[in-house]
Amino acid sequence: MRVAGLLLAAGAGRRLGMPKGLLTWAGTPLVVRGARLLTAGGCSPLAVTVGAAAEEVAAALAGAGATDGGPPAVAPARVVRVDDWAEGMGASLRAGLAAFTADHVDAVVVALVDQPLVSPALIRRLIGAANTAAEGTDAEGAGERPRPAAIVAGYAGRPRTPVLLRREVWPDVAQLARGDVGARAWLRANPDRVLQVPCEDVGSPDDIDTAADLTRLTADTRLQLERREGPG
Repeated sequence: MRVAGLLLAAGAGRRLGMPKGLLTWAGTPLVVRGARLLTAGGCSPLAVTVGAAAEEVAAALAGAGATDGGPPAVAPARVVRVDDWAEGMGASLRAGLAAFTADHVDAVVVALVDQPLVSPALIRRLIGAANTAAEGTDAEGAGERPRPAAIVAGYAGRPRTPVLLRREVWPDVAQLARGDVGARAWLRANPDRVLQVPCEDVGSPDDIDTAADLTRLTADTRLQLERREGPG
């Protein structure tokens, strides 16, 4: 199975006061971190949506490795400019899915730029689940249930992002993606086509909407590292 990667990074980050992709996490812009995440998780090709401060976000992506000491490139990422980005996440998702129309890929993993605690292992888990998911029978054995068309990361039993979407449902997902609602509308309308995979051990859904979120997540992450490393 060939799986593309789509990083949604077109928003303005109004409550934060700046586009989230330009925030730095451990010295690396979030847009670069997100692109590396998908690449390391096994996604190719890769697309990143930009909208607010598009030039600055695209420049940060193009300069990956120049200032943070990380990999000099993030798998040739195509930059997708979202003209109607102000509509919300729906516009970003529609544009991102459309960018892969000509690619021979079977699915796409959609990730958000503001979730720095998602790991490459989580991305690989979603892809692995999609590879192994097979046709089955329903609980009563009355007949076959459809192959999962979406593989969703679950945390404590709650579905969140990232999410893997098989190609056959992209048109329907795009049709329902409106305003600030991305894939969620399709997922809720088609629960029998969704497989939730536990991911608490390989990531967290915590996102950054405000400066307070950034401060809290940074402090929590530092504390977790100190606990793992022990007294020094």
